[in-house]
Amino acid sequence: MNASTELMTESKVVRVLLFGAQAQELQSLVAEYSNLRVVNADPDVVACYGGDGTLLAAELEWPGVPKVPILNSRVGHRCIPHPPEQVIDALAKHALVVNKYGKIRCAIHRAGVAEPERILTPLNEIILSKGRANSAVRYRIWINGDPYQDDQEIIGDGLVICTPFGSTAYFSKITRGVFTKGIGVAFVATPDQVNHLVIPSDSVVRVVITRGPAMLAYDCAPEHISLEEDDELVVHKHPDGATILTCAPVRRLSEPF
Repeated sequence: MNASTELMTESKVVRVLLFGAQAQELQSLVAEYSNLRVVNADPDVVACYGGDGTLLAAELEWPGVPKVPILNSRVGHRCIPHPPEQVIDALAKHALVVNKYGKIRCAIHRAGVAEPERILTPLNEIILSKGRANSAVRYRIWINGDPYQDDQEIIGDGLVICTPFGSTAYFSKITRGVFTKGIGVAFVATPDQVNHLVIPSDSVVRVVITRGPAMLAYDCAPEHISLEEDDELVVHKHPDGATILTCAPVRRLSEPF
C-alpha cells in the first residue's frame, strides 16, 4: 500500500519531525510543500536523516509513528539511498510505500520481584553480555515454560534475542543466517553444545541470570542495564510493530531500502 492510505489525505497537512545530527538540512526541502509542516512534537511521520542507528533511535523515541529513513551515513542498509529531495517529494505526493515490521517486548524483573522494573520494546534485538571482560555470564532459558536443554546452565559471553528485522544485524554475524518469521535466539561464545534457535513468533522466552554480573543492551540505546544473579528477562513479540516508509516495495528482508 502507499502512504496515503495510512498517513494522509489530499487535504491533510502532514506533521513532519526531523531527526538526526544533520536533520535540519531537510527543513528547506520540507518547506517547499504546502501539505508538509515541520514540527517538534506530535508528528505524523519522523524523517530520519542518518544511518541505521538513527532509524532505531527514532523508533525508540517515537514508537509506532511512521519513519522515513533517509541515508546520510556510510552505514545505512535500512535507509533509503536516494537523494533527500526525491524522498521528500515522494512523501509530499503520497507515493511512499508502507512496510510493517514486528518488534519484541522485554520485561526486566529484579530478583524476587513480580512486577517488571523496565519494559523495553526494540525493533532489532536485545543483547545480554557478560558484565566483566574476564568473567563469563551464566544463565538458564525457558521457552513457553519448558526448560531449554534439560535446564542446562549456559556459560558464555551472552546471547542475542531478535526480530526478523534485526536478524540481519548481530544475529547474522553470529549464525551466518537470517530469518523472516519468528523470534531468533543466538548464543555468543559458549563452550556448551547448544544450537541457535528460531522459534514461533508467539513464543515466550524467559532468561534467568544464574551468575553475574551481566549487562543488557537493546538496539542502539546508549544505556547498558546491569543485571545480577536471579534477575530475569521475559521476552515475547510486541503487540504493535514499526512502520517504515520506503520509495519502493521491500520484497526480501535482506534487501537494502
